[in-house]
Amino acid sequence: MGEENHTQTASNGEVVSESNVKYYTIEEIKLHNMSKDTWLIIHDKVYDITSFLEEHPGGEEVLLEQAGADATESFEDVGHSTDAREMLEQYLIGELHMDDRKQESKTDVFNSTSGGESSVWTMWLVPALAAVVVGLMYRYYTLEHQSS
Repeated sequence: MGEENHTQTASNGEVVSESNVKYYTIEEIKLHNMSKDTWLIIHDKVYDITSFLEEHPGGEEVLLEQAGADATESFEDVGHSTDAREMLEQYLIGELHMDDRKQESKTDVFNSTSGGESSVWTMWLVPALAAVVVGLMYRYYTLEHQSS
């Protein structure tokens, strides 16, 4: 596997290579949990959303509940729009330090995907088969009783 060159465009239009990305530890991020200084982690990226608190359509309280912590699950549960995801980029200040990232996140994605497929089978196939069996039994008994 070769190394990939990741780049980002800063707000001033300047391209910043991944080597210039600022990394923050979870301990540093935890200190930024107040309304005058609010940071969030979403998908291992760190955002300073202090200036956005008053603009948030859901109210600043929901953001302050997650302040200084990983808000990925809450962010995804709400189902933010593409516009909201793009808007988030302007508040990006860095990334979560590699040592603080959840190592199992890649296996969780795999497990949840494969688990999701089996639950689809369970959720749809089993009831469908049960319906077919009940239908056949009904037909068998109604035909048998008609001929008697």
